[in-house]
Amino acid sequence: MTTFLLDDSASCPSLRTERGLLVAEPGRPLLDVVVPVFNEQDDLEPCVRRLHAHLAQALPYPFRITIADNASTDATAAVADTLQAAVHGVVAVHLPAKGRGRALKAVWSASDAPVLVYMDVDLSTDLAALLPLVAPLVSGHSDLAIGTRLARGSRVVRGPKRELISRSYNVLLRRSLGARFSDAQCGFKAIRKDVAEQLLPLVEDTGWFFDTELLVLAERAGARIAEVPVDWVDDPDSSVDVLRTAADDVRGILRLGRALATGALPVAALRQQLGRAPLEPHVPGVPRGLLGQVVRFGAVGVASTLAYLALYLALRGVVGPQAANLAALLLTALANTAANRRLTFGVTGRDGLVRAHGQGLVVFAAALGLTSGALAALHALADPSRAVELTVLVLANVAATALRFLLLRRWVFPGGRTPTSSRDA
Repeated sequence: MTTFLLDDSASCPSLRTERGLLVAEPGRPLLDVVVPVFNEQDDLEPCVRRLHAHLAQALPYPFRITIADNASTDATAAVADTLQAAVHGVVAVHLPAKGRGRALKAVWSASDAPVLVYMDVDLSTDLAALLPLVAPLVSGHSDLAIGTRLARGSRVVRGPKRELISRSYNVLLRRSLGARFSDAQCGFKAIRKDVAEQLLPLVEDTGWFFDTELLVLAERAGARIAEVPVDWVDDPDSSVDVLRTAADDVRGILRLGRALATGALPVAALRQQLGRAPLEPHVPGVPRGLLGQVVRFGAVGVASTLAYLALYLALRGVVGPQAANLAALLLTALANTAANRRLTFGVTGRDGLVRAHGQGLVVFAAALGLTSGALAALHALADPSRAVELTVLVLANVAATALRFLLLRRWVFPGGRTPTSSRDA
């Protein structure tokens, strides 16, 4: 019997962050498939034997199955020990405290396998998805992989209540935390050991929110998450308290959102550790992502120009052309900097927010000089009509926009990244 004494404050030593093909060392498993259990004395043995038979027949990698018994009060521990003695490659670990997240964190932290896998003991997910789940991690293509029941190619059998709760929860995650992965709580996930060592010490939850917290941190850190559509059949005998779990998840979302908003989590440092290096440009001298940034900047610029013109026309008759120009530019400049920070250059979080807006105001001053100078020159030469005045302002704004893009890209957000989809993050 193996017993872990938990120390959640212990930090894991960091491994290399270079991604590459993983090769098992002699006598060491490449995969550690962890099955956390609590009071599963009846289902544990048939499910583990079925899982072992599938791994032996379908996977080309050496593996280990770790049964993580977290404080069961029935005969689960004895069944796990029997399986360890009877089946090669099965290990039983007994933890003194309950909690799926606690069990995964303890076993994954102590594991010597380069790829760490987790699945529910009921094997609700079709095991045919296991090889597609771990292959992107073994090849170095991805850092984490999750099974998803909400992808178009997935096939799912479950009741309407659970379907509604699952979809509502994932919508809540997207709206509150900006998550881009599609299914947070499918019990079918894998992570590279070197990535886990960076993330696990920062995950606080010890229960069902563990998965979500890990995924949000990984996504914010720039890790790449692969999604695998799965066939999934609900276990009608599941002991999970759905309503209590949902309430715990909401509390977890609030806690994690607060930590991200206040900068309590070292997201920038994680991004340096886990984020993938920029790709080399296709054309020498043309930075990769420039075209996409120009398109997004242009869209933001069009919206800003329309807002500027509306404000200018509304204020001109009240305060005069120069004051109207100043007020309209100032209001739209603040919104423009915030939108370009997030959408064009992919900078999130509060780190450097005040500095960025300060530099954005300097950029605003340059734009103000161009447009005010154009207005002053126009009125010095003639008494223009409103249409001529607006035309000159638009042309001056075009020149100011080009200057603004160059200053934002080179000075305000020089380390900005190009926003990516969830499959490329």
